[in-house]
Amino acid sequence: MLQFIIRRSVGAVVTLFLIGAATFFLFVAAPSDYASLACGKDCSPARLEDIRHALGLDLPLAQQFWDFMVGIVAGRDFPEGNCPAPCLGRSFYYGDNVTSIIMDRFPLTLSLTVGALVVFLVIGIGAGMIAAYRRGTAVDKTATGVSMVLSSFQIYFLGPIVMLVLVYSTGWMEFPKYVPITQDPIGWFVGLSIPMAVMATIFTAQYTRMARSSMIEQLAEEHVRTATAKGMGKKYVFFRYAWRGSLIPIVTILGIDLSSLLGGGVVTELTFSLQGIGRLAVDGAVQKDLPLTMGVMLVGAFFILLLNILVDIAYAWIDPRVRLS
Repeated sequence: MLQFIIRRSVGAVVTLFLIGAATFFLFVAAPSDYASLACGKDCSPARLEDIRHALGLDLPLAQQFWDFMVGIVAGRDFPEGNCPAPCLGRSFYYGDNVTSIIMDRFPLTLSLTVGALVVFLVIGIGAGMIAAYRRGTAVDKTATGVSMVLSSFQIYFLGPIVMLVLVYSTGWMEFPKYVPITQDPIGWFVGLSIPMAVMATIFTAQYTRMARSSMIEQLAEEHVRTATAKGMGKKYVFFRYAWRGSLIPIVTILGIDLSSLLGGGVVTELTFSLQGIGRLAVDGAVQKDLPLTMGVMLVGAFFILLLNILVDIAYAWIDPRVRLS
């Protein structure tokens, strides 16, 4: 297992380096005046030249790339001060280190994403398993029907409806906001409960149907039918032989859906006016803040790779044959 983790980690580092290189040349080597964006509208030629020198744009492109990559590992020095590692540059719009800006917004996005992930995995897989266990009954038909309806919704459509009912019309809930979990755990949960529920709803419907079909397929396997023929109880066969095998396709699809989950986080933050990394990415694009946009892309790629490694580890735990591949 350790060799498997090391192999996947090395592959992730190489992938992250290639993403960093592609991101750098996509933005920095693009046919746009990088220094003019930092200088603003009322920019004198002398000021423009100073900014070009401060950003290192008067250096060869290879040297700029080297400084950018070294800055991520060892930090960089700017005229405004030192940028400690991992340094992703300085934001034009906010006037601060990109890493610091992202870390300020990161707890909200992490809370929202992980909270929605836990909700849709627990409820989605649980509902799918129950539907498969009670196949053909009213419980199965209800779970299947509800998941079909919910899967047609979108976050930007469902969010305003939930807000209208729970916040504006009835006043049962407060407007979504972020409170650090270390400061007020209850306030943290209440403030993000609506965004997490709305974001999880879309994925819950998908994983309910997936878990149901996967479990039904496992129950039809020969070793499961053999265990049933030997007189073993239905619940024992369900949890001892079928449950673990049914998780394999679910974990596989989860690894693919991680990028969709982060994309859903961006839409959710915009829908509920939350100031997370998703909102930061939009601000960077609107303000043409290239260092900020590059930093958000790299951080997003890093966490997608990290979550994929965790999914691969879970996959290897569920199916030991993966460790030999």
